[in-house]
Amino acid sequence: MNSRNLLTDNPELYEARFPDPDRLAGRWAEDCLRRYGSGPRVLDIGCGTGRDAEFLQRSGRVVTGADLSEAMLGYARVTHPGPEYVGADLTGFELGAGVFDAVVCLDSALLYCHTNDQLDGFLGSCRRALAPGGLLVAEMRNGGYFLGRTDLLDTPVVGGFTWQGTAYRSVTTLTVDRTAQLLRRVRNWTADDGSPPLQQRSAWRLLFPQELRYLLAAHGFEVLELHDGPGPRTEPPWREGELPGAGAGADADRLHLVARRRN
Repeated sequence: MNSRNLLTDNPELYEARFPDPDRLAGRWAEDCLRRYGSGPRVLDIGCGTGRDAEFLQRSGRVVTGADLSEAMLGYARVTHPGPEYVGADLTGFELGAGVFDAVVCLDSALLYCHTNDQLDGFLGSCRRALAPGGLLVAEMRNGGYFLGRTDLLDTPVVGGFTWQGTAYRSVTTLTVDRTAQLLRRVRNWTADDGSPPLQQRSAWRLLFPQELRYLLAAHGFEVLELHDGPGPRTEPPWREGELPGAGAGADADRLHLVARRRN
């Protein structure tokens, strides 16, 4: 295991570790797009392995999947064909002006924008890429959850999976960097095939609901939905056609966003 990021550099391992056989994330995104009458042209930014982009394409969309990882893009082109796959940095991308009816950004990819400049770059790029009235659909961790809560921080989490006869084990620790407003993750991997241990470090920006509303408004977006569920990674998970409950809050550990670009 001599890669810098075991799962990102080995997309087949990513899908083994985070299976989504029912394409719950893609179905949730498609439900949002249909509910608000999105046109067919969709950009899946931070598309990863391409499985959600492929689902949206099979649902009748014309999809472009974009990611910074060449390993992910190569895997997506072979394993989840249909969409066009291109390299792009979500902190600032130029894929044409007004060429998409929707931008989809799932599984906390937006939170890899760690700084205010990177967030501005992402939202500004989304606005340029969207036609007037286009939608931004995103799903991510909720920074507000960590105000006064430490249950996800107190104890390292042990996980594991087996792929092609090799058992992989991870021990994950989360800490909050309050100054940088980041949730930092250290994940230590071992495998029973004799590979040396691997330590990976990553981080997500902790965005709070009202902060996100402010940033979206500053970049010319109208928030249509901002709530803590149900969604593809909530417990219980979202079900087909399920809407946010009456008076849905933004207090749980996932945040779900639908916003429209103002003309």
